[in-house]
Amino acid sequence: EVQLVESGGGLVQAGGSLRLSCAASGFTFDDFAIGWFRQAPGKEREGISCISIMSSNTYYASSVKGRFTISSDNAKNTVYLQMNSLNPEGTAVYYCAAARAPTVAGCYYGMDYWGKGTLVTVSS
Repeated sequence: EVQLVESGGGLVQAGGSLRLSCAASGFTFDDFAIGWFRQAPGKEREGISCISIMSSNTYYASSVKGRFTISSDNAKNTVYLQMNSLNPEGTAVYYCAAARAPTVAGCYYGMDYWGKGTLVTVSS
């Protein structure tokens, strides 16, 4: 059974940091690209970062570039999203998702599996 389980969300003050984790199981981790998405209340889902497990190439949306860092621990089948300098606009449910693709382009064309999300609330 494929599972993506996010953790690490919570309440943080503006300017603070959080690290999200995405633990994957049930598929060949190396064959996938893993992306982080977020959906704020009343807004469309936004793709914010992606990593190719095979190449370690990464992608960041302009809204988070320079503040967020995506990384993977292949031995643990886990992808992390380090989020620094958070602002209230970062309040959202954060999801990780997996695309059966060797490059970060896979995150653009569609995801095969999704986690259930973790809530991040940034207070002003």
